[in-house]
Amino acid sequence: MKIILAIIQKEFWQLRRDKRMLVLSFLAPLLQLILLGYAATTDIREIPFAVYDLDKTAQSREFASQFTNSGYFTFQTEITSYKQIDDEIEHGVVWIVLVIPPNFGRDIQAQRTVPIQLIADGSDGNSAGISLGYASQIIAKYSKTIMLESLERRGSAIRPVSFSPQTRVWYNAELKSKNFMVPGVVAMVLMIVTMTLTSIGIVKEKESGTLEQLLVTPIKPYQLMLGKLLPFVLIGLIDVSIVLTVARFWFEIPMRGNLLLLYGLSGLFVMTTLGLGLFVSTISRNQQQAMMTAQFFIFMPFIFLSGFTFPIENMPEVIQYITYVIPLRYYVTIIRGILLKGNGISELLPEAFALLIFGISILTLSVLRFRRRLE
Repeated sequence: MKIILAIIQKEFWQLRRDKRMLVLSFLAPLLQLILLGYAATTDIREIPFAVYDLDKTAQSREFASQFTNSGYFTFQTEITSYKQIDDEIEHGVVWIVLVIPPNFGRDIQAQRTVPIQLIADGSDGNSAGISLGYASQIIAKYSKTIMLESLERRGSAIRPVSFSPQTRVWYNAELKSKNFMVPGVVAMVLMIVTMTLTSIGIVKEKESGTLEQLLVTPIKPYQLMLGKLLPFVLIGLIDVSIVLTVARFWFEIPMRGNLLLLYGLSGLFVMTTLGLGLFVSTISRNQQQAMMTAQFFIFMPFIFLSGFTFPIENMPEVIQYITYVIPLRYYVTIIRGILLKGNGISELLPEAFALLIFGISILTLSVLRFRRRLE
């Protein structure tokens, strides 16, 4: 026991001397708790919603207001054509569209069955299913209200008004959660592999002393950096290919978009992950410290705040602003848009531009810092 206690004492003294590890040991769990407490929610509120009103009567406007007054839906725009429905859902402006047919008010007055159409974005099967459930409840409640009002006005000798909702789900008709999650896994694999290998590989060189040996050879700093970074780029792209193959043939994930575009935009994302891995290697003294830094300050925030698991729209507004500085947010949107919706560069241009800015900035700053450390 004396030996064990001595080792325990030594570990505590070593932790005390290593200020960075001390911060990681106590501050990182606190940050995770705060982020998880606010961001990790599956509650669906303020669902982006639009109305295509083909009747334009007082009854149709009253019916549409039931959705916005419910507290579940947030009205985004008035739809004027089915082509606009396609555009709004494809760009992620709305999650669900209510289509009110012509003669809606006349059918209610005549106590006829009223067909109602709901068009939902099925890219996120869980959110789409919950949204459609809320919509069905609102329709049923409104139908009951109309029936009771008719009974009060005309007495019991009437036929109750009924509604016939017609639901269509786009991009993920079966509402399978794997269609939403697996593309996000591709993004996570690419991030973890490239960042971890970059940071650990360089730190390992420093620990073993081989990095100093390389510095005394006639190798220029940029040659050393390229030689160490490019293999990780290749490994990351190979991993993406493997995961995409498994996703397509094992999980049967649809791939509706251009895979060459996906690989090209993946290259922009890799610039960011390599830059972050290089930065972690410059502030870490050993491999354990590099792993803890990457895990607690990069991997965890990226997972919680990128929309990989939890919808960003359901997070508090302050947290939503923070997500704009998470590069994985844009890449998750890109990969899901290409695979599930068949989006092209025109739809993904904002995300591609954001990744380009992040990639150039982070990689440049990390290379400059690493170069200074080498010199």
